[in-house]
Amino acid sequence: MIKRIFSAGGIVIKNVDGDLFVLVTQHSKHKGWDFPKGHLELGETSEKAAVREVFEETGVVAEVVEKVGESKYFYFEDKQRVFKTVVYFLMRFVSPGESTTPEEVSEIVWLAPEKVEEKLTFKDTKEVWRMAKGKLEVND
Repeated sequence: MIKRIFSAGGIVIKNVDGDLFVLVTQHSKHKGWDFPKGHLELGETSEKAAVREVFEETGVVAEVVEKVGESKYFYFEDKQRVFKTVVYFLMRFVSPGESTTPEEVSEIVWLAPEKVEEKLTFKDTKEVWRMAKGKLEVND
């Protein structure tokens, strides 16, 4: 039997003196570079989960601008096949804060948009980033 997991994540954009920067994190266990994301809690919307996960993993307070897209993939966990759906939101940086689950992330970087794709580890995340990048030009 296949287990289904629903997660949400944020592509956080920060404007510093007219220059845009994008938040990218390195996962502590598998060391992959990705956007902060995590499981939806019972009764939680994707938007609320994305805001919560960004804060928990990075300490960054951010607000949702719009939905970007989603990635779907299979993996194995404890010998069970898992089908995971992750909804990603374009988010605007509001303020820095203190991460509540820093052990999940080993490194946090803010990158110029043109550096993001080469830093990301996973093909699915790179595709979501391309969708988000197209929206950046509209929201600038």
